[in-house]
Amino acid sequence: MLTILFDGVAYGMLLFVLAVGLAVTMGLMNFINLAHGAFAMAGGYLTVVLMQRLDVAFLWCLPLAFLFSASLGALLERTLYRPMYAKPHLDQVLFSIGLTFMAVAGTDYFLGSTQQIIQLPDWLRGRTEIGSGDWILGMGHYRLFIIGVCAALTVALQYALAKTRFGSRLRASVDDQRVAAGLGIHVNRVFLPTFAVGSGLAGLGGALGAEVLGLDPSFPLKFMIYFLIVVAVGGTSSITGPLLAALLLGIADVAGKYYIPKLGAFIVYSLMILILVWRPQGLFVRVGAK
Repeated sequence: MLTILFDGVAYGMLLFVLAVGLAVTMGLMNFINLAHGAFAMAGGYLTVVLMQRLDVAFLWCLPLAFLFSASLGALLERTLYRPMYAKPHLDQVLFSIGLTFMAVAGTDYFLGSTQQIIQLPDWLRGRTEIGSGDWILGMGHYRLFIIGVCAALTVALQYALAKTRFGSRLRASVDDQRVAAGLGIHVNRVFLPTFAVGSGLAGLGGALGAEVLGLDPSFPLKFMIYFLIVVAVGGTSSITGPLLAALLLGIADVAGKYYIPKLGAFIVYSLMILILVWRPQGLFVRVGAK
């Protein structure tokens, strides 16, 4: 039981890093970006290419995956996404889902459709067990590493949003863009770094999750619904909401697949429906957020 809980927390923390950029960009820009998973796939495939073809160490691949996906996100925000901000949500959905299918097809053509394998360093392999019997806690070293990295990112994001000048501007823009602009905040200048950091976090999550989640060209489509569940259940106006939603989703998914494999997905979606019926705007919504 404790091992399942531990694996669920690790899975949930990974989902949080993958989806938090989507939550922030949707909350700030009111833009439905269904291509968010493509940035995660980009980070994952960059890690695979660097490790398999250039023999780059795994720990160096993580910041490189972040920077590559962030740069790609910044480029696309300036060229393709920005003209779509004022469009209806249906146009945004069709646009971003089109980008997703283009990314899937391009990856399949250039890199192949086979499942990619990452050889982790020796110190990240193996497992440590504590306790005995039904209460034994088996901690995979890599999952423990994921929890540590994701926890550090969560603290850094919370600090950046709550304690920095840029964070105050971002929160003001989330609450009301017109009022923020009237106070002298250049909202468009907030969009670019926010979108870039969100894309970079997705790429970092893709690099971290390649060994756990698996990596192939269909990655953005397989996990799109999970990203949307984290955003919908957690809300888009805070870090705490998506974090709690990702942990609930991760634990429910791992436990459901372990105890009732045939009903694993049913449990996840049932939990999502119950939470949304109880809290239609998400678990955490700041007063005044729009």
